[in-house]
Parts: sequence; structure tokens; C-alpha cells
Amino acid sequence: MGHGNPKETILDRILSEEVWLPWSLLLLSLKCETNAFYVPGVAPINFHQNDPVEIKAVKLTSSRTQLPYEYYSLPFCQPSKITYKAENLGEVLRGDRIVNTPFQVLMNSEKKCEVLCSQANKPVTLTVEQSRLVAERITEDYYVHLIADNLPVATRLELYSNRDSDDKKKEKDVQFEHGYRLGFTDVNKIYLHNHLSFILYYHREDMEEDQEHTYRVVRFEVIPQSIRLEDLKADEKSSCTLPEGTNSSPQEIDPTKENQLYFTYSVHWEESDIKWASRWDTYLTMSDVQIHWFSIINSVVVVFFLSGILSMIIIRTLRKDIANYNKEDDIEDTMEESGWKLVHGDVFRPPQYPMILSSLLGSGIQLFCMILIVIFVAMLGMLSPSSRGALMTTACFLFMFMGVFGGFSAGRLYRTLKGHRWKKGAFCTATLYPGVVFGICFILNCFIWGKHSSGAVPFPTMVALLCMWFGISLPLVYLGYYFGFRKQPYDNPVRTNQIPRQIPEQRWYMNRFVGILMAGILPFGAMFIELFFIFSAIWENQFYYLFGFLFLVFIILVVSCSQISIVMVYFQLCAEDYRWWWRNFLVSGGSAFYVLVYAIFYFVNKLDIVEFIPSLLYFGYTALMVLSFWLLTGTIGFYAAYMFVRKIYAAVKID
Repeated sequence: MGHGNPKETILDRILSEEVWLPWSLLLLSLKCETNAFYVPGVAPINFHQNDPVEIKAVKLTSSRTQLPYEYYSLPFCQPSKITYKAENLGEVLRGDRIVNTPFQVLMNSEKKCEVLCSQANKPVTLTVEQSRLVAERITEDYYVHLIADNLPVATRLELYSNRDSDDKKKEKDVQFEHGYRLGFTDVNKIYLHNHLSFILYYHREDMEEDQEHTYRVVRFEVIPQSIRLEDLKADEKSSCTLPEGTNSSPQEIDPTKENQLYFTYSVHWEESDIKWASRWDTYLTMSDVQIHWFSIINSVVVVFFLSGILSMIIIRTLRKDIANYNKEDDIEDTMEESGWKLVHGDVFRPPQYPMILSSLLGSGIQLFCMILIVIFVAMLGMLSPSSRGALMTTACFLFMFMGVFGGFSAGRLYRTLKGHRWKKGAFCTATLYPGVVFGICFILNCFIWGKHSSGAVPFPTMVALLCMWFGISLPLVYLGYYFGFRKQPYDNPVRTNQIPRQIPEQRWYMNRFVGILMAGILPFGAMFIELFFIFSAIWENQFYYLFGFLFLVFIILVVSCSQISIVMVYFQLCAEDYRWWWRNFLVSGGSAFYVLVYAIFYFVNKLDIVEFIPSLLYFGYTALMVLSFWLLTGTIGFYAAYMFVRKIYAAVKID
């Protein structure tokens, strides 16, 4: 990206690499995800020569511990006055604590070497306690995240591709990683990166002749270095001289004693052709995009192929069934046959615990509406990574406001299932799923608090979330439930008999767990590639931005869940088992079981987590993801199956 044609967007480059032509139209329709579409309010800032460019710190993160810490939890140099940025809900929940730093950076003004926080060129002394803490954070692989003009800092990694060894001009594959490493270990010794070489790229804006040039920051890179105290020469004016070449030794941190060192930095500016609108492309091309495109296309083709086959089989079988059942002259033969018509008098018999079923389905509808809107809005580019925390804030508020739809659908279903206690049902809908989520998060939060991590949700934020839950979500669920319960119940095409029919003994493959295993494969197969990218974004501090793809995958998930659910309920009714309500809800969410298995696989193979609390956090949040995914897919499958059952019983003549 840095040395090719800067005007070339990610998409153009991918399209040039022989992607199939029929998909080009689809890809162009998804182009908005990486294009220059920014939310109103995220406007570019124009700088003049020597204007101050503020460098702020966001947090320290590690994929080994999953516990973010705020910048000044370590003994870094502090400015005379520390000011924290006012943060939105999403930033607080992510553990961001954006704060000012003492780095003095001026637009297009070079700095060779500057010392931070040294009075009369005295080095900084770290106490034994501070040294131990710094050493511990370095061994835990912590990264420091800074921002300049809202652009996160990145470290350039130059990887050489394995071409012929004789070829002196080896091709460099440039990748970037977020933030910079706090330090490194070598032969049981711990070294701190105490010198930061900032490389900032600016784009010069076109101006009329008599006007002064303005600049925009388009990239922020850092080269961290470890230089020991003896090799750095500092003077009275806080400037310093870096050692020549590679003859310097790194700055060791000995956790058993006090350590003396300088914190230094240098600033270098370079002009760039990258426009302000494309400045995030660098951060968003961190993984191999092409694999992503082909795997998604592969999933689409496979799923639609399988869906087509399933639909054809079901439709042909059903037509035959309905034609047979509706032949009036063969009524005697039909009555002797086995099949789904025989359970017509019991198929709409209300299940056990109708209140809990309708409450869970109401929460499922609430989740479905929230996820659909969030993905769609993000696909349009309105929740780009440049607006920090916007995605999580939007998701929280939307879940609260979607309570009215969740309540309405739960109320109407509860009325259909012959329920009477609508107030209790509404309370159950508003508190069952959110209560479990809040309970798990609160327990995990107590552990994070114990570790003094910035990932712990502060008490005022927790109170605010509770107020949102009981002040917005609960009343809206009650409102929706009231109107849903008053509305005409769903019209079932056949009457229910007074005496329940005997259920014949079922085959082994009709077992509930076998059903979950069978039903989960197709939806999971459609989305597991996307799951890898989502997990990387959550657990390895990557940016997730392919919302155009995610929207496509979400549609495939809805289609495949619906079809699998219809097939499963058809088999169940053919086996003369009419207790389909709960079973279908459980079986349709079968892909959540595979998500759990994949999460365990990811934990073992991809993450380097060894301690108890990070493991607890991982599995706690994974449990929430699996529960939410089960509710979502179970609800999609349930409503598809319910519509199917009503349709087929409306099509046959019942005496």
C-alpha cells in the first residue's frame, strides 16, 4: 500500500487478481465497506505548518491475558495535567481510557531525539515495585496503543517472500500490527522499548495560490527501540543523541532492583499521496483478504446448492403427501397409513412451559432485529472503526429499543399457546435473557476489578446500564407484550383433540441430541470462516470491518436455519411425534453447539492463554455468545417451522 499506487483501493487490487467476473458485481455492491464513507461528525482536521498534533494513549492490551490496562497503570512519563477524554458507552465497555501524553509533536516539524520527563538530564528511576510490574507486562506480551488525530499507531512488519535466494531484490510483503510491543525478552532477560521513532505521513491539501497550505494526517507508524541509559546522551535542553548504527545495547529491566533509564522519542514526517478518506485502508488490510473472498463465495455456492436440493425434495414429497391425503375415494387407505396427517388433532397442542418458550422467542426476535439493523448500518459504513465504540453503543441501545418487537411477538405467541398471565409473561420476557447476560457479565467484572484492569466496567456505567434496562427496555417490552396479547392469536388451521394421541416409539435418529448435531452442520458450515475473523477481532485486537460480507453470511444463515428447521419438523411429524415446539427451538439452534466446539478449538490452537482469570473471561464471554447465537438461530428456525406446519395442515382436507 505504501509504495504501490496509493489511489488504488483495496477492492480494485483484489478485483485485479482474477476474481470471477460474475462475482464482480456482488463485490462492487459490497465496496461500501472499505470505501470513503464516514459518519457526519467524523470530519477531517486540517493542520497548518507547526500546528500541534496531539498524541493520545488508548490502553495496553495483550491477547495472552485479555485484560486491558490504562496507559498510566505503568510508570510512563506523565504530562503536567492528565486529562481523560469523555467516552461513549462502547469505548468504556471495550476498556479504552483515552488520555493525553507528554509527546510534543508539531505538524511537519522534525525532531531528532527528545527526552521525556527528565529534570536537568537526570534519568527516570523505576522502583523495584515498578520494575517488577513493567517486567511482568513485557513477559505477558503487552502492546501499547496510541492515537494521533484519531489514527491508531501501527508497527510495520516487512516479511520477505520466499523467492530464489539469488534474487537480491526480494519482494517485501509489508504488514502492520496494531500498537507497538512494550518490550521483548531474550535469553531470560527482559528489555523495555524506551525510545519511540514516530513516522507520521501527511497529505498536502490542494489550495488556491494565495492561501497557506494545510495538511492532514494519513498514517501513524512507530519504530520502537530499546536503548540503554549509557548509550543515550542527553543535554540540559531535553534533547538527546542516539547512538550510531547497531553498536548500542538494549535497555534491560531487572525486576529485582531499581532501574534507571531515559524515555525518549523522535518525530519524522513524510508526504503521502494517500487521501484522508482512504487512510484507514492500511489498518484494514492486515490479513489475507483474498482467502476471505474465496471462502465466502465457496460458502454461498455450497449453501445455496444444498438449500436448493432440500427445498426440491421437501416440496416434491409434500405435494405427493397432500395429493394422497386429499383423494376422497382412498380415505380408508389413507387412514391406515402413517404420516403427518395422523397427528392433525395434536400438532397445535400447547407445549409445557409456554411462558418460558414465548419469553425466549421474544428475546430471540429482539436479538434478530438488533443484529440485522447493526450489520446493515455498519455495511453502509456508518460504524467504521474511526468512530470508536460506535458499534457497541449502537448495539446496546438498539437491543433496548427492539424490546417493543420482542414483547409484541412474545405476547402474541403466549396468547396463541392459551396463556393467561400476560403481566408475568412480559416480566419474564424483559428479564430472563438480559438477566442471564447481566449476571454473567457482573461475575466476570468482579474478577476483572480484582485485577485493576481498565476492562472492568465502572460502577456508574453499570448503574447506567441497569437504568437503561429497567427504564427503557422493560417498559417497551411491557408495551409490546400488551398489544401482542390483545391482538388476535395466530390462526391454527385445525382443531386440537381433547385427548392426546399416543406417541409411537421413536427411532434412535429422532433423539434430540442427534437432531442438534444434524441440524447444526449446514448453518455452521456457511459461517465458520466469518467466525474466524470475528474471533480474531475480539480476542486478538484486530479490526473487523467486512460488514458487507457479514450481511451476506447473515442472510445465508437465516435461509439455512429456516430450511433445516422445516426438514427436521417434517421428519418429526412423519414419525407421529407432535411435541415439536420445544424440540424445534432447541434443534434449530444446533449450530450454537458447533460454535462452542469451535471456540474451544480456537482457545487451544490459536490463543496463548494459560492463567485462570483470562481463561475464565474467554469461556464466560464465549458462553454468552453461544447462548445469544442459540436464541437467534432457534428463533429463526422456530418461526420458519411454525409457518410451515400451519401451511401444510391448511392444505389437507380434515374430516
